[in-house]
Amino acid sequence: MAEENAPVAAAAAAVGDQLQEKPASETAVEQSKAEGNGKAAVAAVEEPPKAEMRAVVLTGFGGLKSVKILKKPEPTMGEGEVVIRVKACGLNFQDLMARQGVIESLPKAPFILGFECSGIIEQVAEGVEKFKVGDRVVALPEWRAWSELVSVPAKNVFAIPDGLNYVDAAALATNYIVAYVLLFELGAVKPGSSLILHSAGGGVGQAVAQLCKTVDVTVFGVASKTKHEALKGTIDHLLERGSDYAAEVRKVSPEGVDLFLDCVCGEECSRGYSLLKPMGKYILFGSSNIVTGETKSFFSAAKSWWQVDKISPLKLFDDSKTLMGFNLRRVLFHQNQSEYVANIFDKVIGLWKDGKVKPVIDSTWAFEDVGEAMQKMHDRKNIGKIVLDPSLEPKPKPATPVKGKSKNADKEKEKKEEDSSANGTTTPEATSPTTKEKEKEKESS
Repeated sequence: MAEENAPVAAAAAAVGDQLQEKPASETAVEQSKAEGNGKAAVAAVEEPPKAEMRAVVLTGFGGLKSVKILKKPEPTMGEGEVVIRVKACGLNFQDLMARQGVIESLPKAPFILGFECSGIIEQVAEGVEKFKVGDRVVALPEWRAWSELVSVPAKNVFAIPDGLNYVDAAALATNYIVAYVLLFELGAVKPGSSLILHSAGGGVGQAVAQLCKTVDVTVFGVASKTKHEALKGTIDHLLERGSDYAAEVRKVSPEGVDLFLDCVCGEECSRGYSLLKPMGKYILFGSSNIVTGETKSFFSAAKSWWQVDKISPLKLFDDSKTLMGFNLRRVLFHQNQSEYVANIFDKVIGLWKDGKVKPVIDSTWAFEDVGEAMQKMHDRKNIGKIVLDPSLEPKPKPATPVKGKSKNADKEKEKKEEDSSANGTTTPEATSPTTKEKEKEKESS
């Protein structure tokens, strides 16, 4: 036995010698690797999970089904930024266009939607001096506003007074900045001026109507017939959307109007230009005609473009008229006019403090009901501003009707009979004799 085990013992001794002869440097490397792997494993176990928040995310360009409420990592703060705990968000028609992918410079999906929000500052980056933690603000980020937390460059954040609630603050920002620029910066309206306003029942429309009251301007408002009763107190002359209203305007003002505010585009451009007085101004501030369905339509975009008459500078010279445009998003984010926009917002807040303007709120919605809110705006059923509130509970969903037990039982019975016939077998119910068969048996016996 000892002789048989001798080769095995010799081999074991050789292996032991090799292990002992292994260089100390290699052994140290292996030990350090083992220690490093152990530390990495401990770090992986001890690393806390990343904090998350709820957000309204566009998963792909298209219909309402592409808008989802998802958990996303909380934002990190960049240089010159503040982090805001969102209390209310504004819904604008441009959000519908972003969902369909019909505006320029869109991020790659998925991304968080929203251009406008109000809330409380939770973090302030080094170097930001005009804000501190706890300040109440309204913000205009280019995206990501529809979330529980958002990081925004401080230059696009504006302080709000204590008496202004978050819902009204979100409604004041975009709508009243746009309305103020259209009327007083570009339109140069004065007492006795007259204007035609499209989408008179929307958020911007109601802002324009209120601002016009401060300088005694006559307003012709274009809106759906169903809104006319509700708008009687704010619009001087109501015109039906989709109609050829030029004759109605000429009856009241034969010379035409001083200002035409168009957020529709298409054939309204030509109609608006024709209704201007000499030295009148046409201003385009939207193109909602492009959004005719739930998803993008190249036909609608092409039709809207072809309906616009091409007007040369020489014609403007001969007619003594002006064509202008205003796009707040591009002015703020692509043309670096943050300081200009901040000054306009200060003027709006001044008017609010004086009691001359007050936002008209159509409705407030939970994040989970954003699809329904978007559809309401798409159908042009809102009067005033539509707002999203991340703290609201979603509307209860209608319960699925429960089918009767008898119907279920009948279906199960039919299925059993079909299965049995397919297998060449019969159920006890199928083999039991009927009443007539029993009577025949009795007669024969």
